[in-house]
Amino acid sequence: MAARAYWQGQIRLALVSIPVEIYSATKSGAAVSFKQIHEPSGQPIHYDKVVTGVGPVDADEIMKGYEVSKGEYVLLEQDEIDAVKLESKKTLELTQFVDASEIDVLYYEKPYFVVPADDLAEEAFIVLREALKRTKKVGLGQLAMRGREYVVSLKPCGRGMVLETLRYADEVHKAQGYFREIPDDKPSEELLELAEALIEKRSADFHPQEFHDRYVDALKDLIERKRKSNGKKIIEDKDTGGKTGSNVVDLMAALKKSMEKSGGTAEKAPAKKAPAKRAPAKTAAKAPAKKRA
Repeated sequence: MAARAYWQGQIRLALVSIPVEIYSATKSGAAVSFKQIHEPSGQPIHYDKVVTGVGPVDADEIMKGYEVSKGEYVLLEQDEIDAVKLESKKTLELTQFVDASEIDVLYYEKPYFVVPADDLAEEAFIVLREALKRTKKVGLGQLAMRGREYVVSLKPCGRGMVLETLRYADEVHKAQGYFREIPDDKPSEELLELAEALIEKRSADFHPQEFHDRYVDALKDLIERKRKSNGKKIIEDKDTGGKTGSNVVDLMAALKKSMEKSGGTAEKAPAKKAPAKRAPAKTAAKAPAKKRA
């Protein structure tokens, strides 16, 4: 395996220890990076390590310090920090198992591939993987990596397993503070059925390769046009794709139009029932007029 292991250690379940290696499951995508440039000279701007009253300093003179009070620091060397003993540096102990649905999506942070470290670890690794599949559970534990300890989840993934770092409770905002003002109204059944029909019409299998970063493409195009324009300023026309804000929208008309654009027909959604016509009121028959004498 060409990639370098992000973490090496063991997964422990009661008295069973499984040597494993963890690899990052994601990578940085396409991006356009910019440097800060001094316009008059056209040269890039550099950032130096500077001490007030001293000036620029060498990297070997820099230590890590923790401020215990205003202007007072406890200085630590890197080997002192590395020597901090924590069992989770080398061992992921699975202390709890939960249904995957119990973990809110807000807590998931970053995924890693987990593989057995050697041939001897494969049997126990496969047993744990299959047990998680059968029980439909996710293992939880804590793991120390790169200067901090994470809560992590462990779940099956094909022939291997995926470990995902989770955020701690104090790192996640409470949703109620943001959703409190949204009314708890029940939508019109007709509107709901039309929205469901639109969702059904656009439902498909997930193919991640079909999506790409269009903003990066637009930036690259802008850079190329700027290069050919000899420094002439280029401003794109602002197009928000339609008015938004407090405009009153005919939701029914918008949903029907969306259905038509998706290749469906708005008639598939149940039409609003017209009120039943009332039968004409019965009128009493006129009595024959009396003959004059």
